[in-house]
Amino acid sequence: MESSCRSRSAFGLDRGLLYDLADIALAAARQGGASYADLRIGETRREYAFAKDERLENFDERASQGFGLRVLLDGCWGFCGGRRLDPSSLRDGVERALENARAVKPIQFQPIELERLPAHEAEWIMPMGVDPFEASAGEKADLLLAIIASARDHGADFCSASLSAAREERFFANSLGSRIHQTRTRVAPNFQAAAIDRAKGRLATRDCLTPARGAGWDYVLGAGLIEQAARAGEEARAKLDAKPVTPGDYELVIDPTNLWLTIHETVGHSTELDRVLGWEANFAGTSFVKPHMLNELRFGSELMTIVADRAQPGALATIGYDDDGAPAKAAEFAIVEKGVFRNFQMALGQAHLIGLSHSNGCAYADSPTTFPIQRMPNISLKPNPRKCSFDDLINDVENGIYVVGAGSWSIDQQRDNFQFGGQLFYEIKNGRLGELLRDGAYQGRNTQFWNSLSGLCDESAYHLDGTFTCGKAEPVQLAPVSHGSPPALFRNVRVLNTSDDA
Repeated sequence: MESSCRSRSAFGLDRGLLYDLADIALAAARQGGASYADLRIGETRREYAFAKDERLENFDERASQGFGLRVLLDGCWGFCGGRRLDPSSLRDGVERALENARAVKPIQFQPIELERLPAHEAEWIMPMGVDPFEASAGEKADLLLAIIASARDHGADFCSASLSAAREERFFANSLGSRIHQTRTRVAPNFQAAAIDRAKGRLATRDCLTPARGAGWDYVLGAGLIEQAARAGEEARAKLDAKPVTPGDYELVIDPTNLWLTIHETVGHSTELDRVLGWEANFAGTSFVKPHMLNELRFGSELMTIVADRAQPGALATIGYDDDGAPAKAAEFAIVEKGVFRNFQMALGQAHLIGLSHSNGCAYADSPTTFPIQRMPNISLKPNPRKCSFDDLINDVENGIYVVGAGSWSIDQQRDNFQFGGQLFYEIKNGRLGELLRDGAYQGRNTQFWNSLSGLCDESAYHLDGTFTCGKAEPVQLAPVSHGSPPALFRNVRVLNTSDDA
């Protein structure tokens, strides 16, 4: 929704006061010589509950307010964040941001250039059912303990369960006239069931497959967590006696509950422009993708279309405007289209570095007090436009493996060579699912893997997964992001046995 945002209050501060603080800070930045400035004021509220076996171990709730001031002075960014929300602190923040920009000038390799930016006055509030912060601690504890009991009643020896919730409320203003207020909420239920064979000295686990979502308490209650925990207990127990994976090359069918992480690590991070340019190397390095590969690189097969979308309902990175003030529609684009690499993810001030005219709405700061950096919008693999059920997908698979749920993973410093585990592995023999396997992982090289994509289910099998805590930068910032896909078939993928006794 969009409307005038002058009359309402935000996280305890009168809306008029927010406008006054913005006017003070932005005027001071202009007077200090900044060609552009923006301000974020906001509050982040977080809650975390954790239970193990038969008791609640931890229940933590906290909220933090603050501001972040960014200025562009002589082609250099300067930034200052703080916690006190008063005119004096804002003025001091401007001075520090300007000082930081001046300090950067001697080592600035290339001046930052901004594209022409429209101004927006708007309010966006994420659609939500029941506010998770309105549900009582007792209700949440009862749910976690019921999940644990269900898993233990169905074969698990141990189980832990958790619930995370976050709400971000942000006010954004810039020197071009934008005034934007936004609120979004997300929840992440989780559990892990574990079964033990003491005679064989073997442990097996099965993690929760319910994804985090941009949603409320009603999503958690409707997710069937108690029923899933029962299946998880049974499946953890069954994994103890399952046949180990035989290493080799297979036709691999990957469920969306596993494929989301592969999309995230191999496509999402490898096409971040700051990583490509060498500005970012934390958490697995830079990228094999280079600017000259735009519109040239055959990233995958014709079936591979990966889209970025900040407007997808229920997704974790969905929002009305990014932290540069760009509308969500700017972050609706194809990263890979029918196998060809088409777009980098970019934040403000990056496009000119590769000869482009504008960025595409991919900025996020995990707190008002941190500098906004390039972060993923929701990034998903489009389903097959032709009708294709799961049975159709595996119909001609003679010797394959079906993998469900994300597990351990690793990837090299260029986002090229990788290995991904999973929660559950099943044989596929002559077009039919077979018995449960254990101790598997698949590996490959990025573009070789995606060019082996040879089958996709249609939209009826599409599923949205994701993470609360994608880490990037130093100091570390954590971002929420979702990735959707249907089940997908890849040919000739190397599968390993990961057990100690392999």
